[in-house]
Amino acid sequence: MSELAGRSIVLTGVGREGQLGEAIALAFATRGARLFLVDRSADVAQARADALVKAGLRAASLGADLSDAAAVEALALRLKDAAGGRIEAVVHLAGTYASSGPVAGSDPAIWSSLFAANATSAYLVARAFIPMLRPAKGAILFFASEAVLPGAKMAERSAYVAAKSAVVALMQTVAQEEAVNGVRANAVAPATVRTAANVAAMGADTPMVSREAVAEVAVWLCSAAARAVTGQLVPVR
Repeated sequence: MSELAGRSIVLTGVGREGQLGEAIALAFATRGARLFLVDRSADVAQARADALVKAGLRAASLGADLSDAAAVEALALRLKDAAGGRIEAVVHLAGTYASSGPVAGSDPAIWSSLFAANATSAYLVARAFIPMLRPAKGAILFFASEAVLPGAKMAERSAYVAAKSAVVALMQTVAQEEAVNGVRANAVAPATVRTAANVAAMGADTPMVSREAVAEVAVWLCSAAARAVTGQLVPVR
């Protein structure tokens, strides 16, 4: 039996069919995890949970705006009751991308919206769920991007790169602060992922990393096999 059997895992930003969250959810669920799938759209989260339940796997769904502090606190209270106050892992996939253009001609609204969706959501989720990870000495996994790696293209993507860089800084802070409690924090920095949306936008021949490859890394970082790994940014190409 998988070590994840019966473990409570929260996955935020599960997204629509064909997106990365679908593959990550399946990877955890097929190893026996009990999933709580969160998306801004309750209908989207419900569709992903229904597909897993139909396959004989365990999943429940919730909708919440993760950039809103009150909404995240309410979500945490609901999950605390549902999971008995103990969660083994939080995978924070929620976020979005947009090109902000050259800094000198960019729109401050894009900067604000990308920080809200990527950095603020990560902070609020970490703040709300770390207390529930402590009893299990669990793990929180953030999603950055290859855009934050050395040598990456940053031009015309300042808002996105800055927001994802803030996520990395948050991860490293959590890793340092929570080491005493046995809670691990890491982040993955995937290249462009072969999702349905990316294939439609960029073409099937564009080099991309598979959803399944990213999902396998996510599962490993949340497992006991990675119990000595914390504070790390892991590229996935």
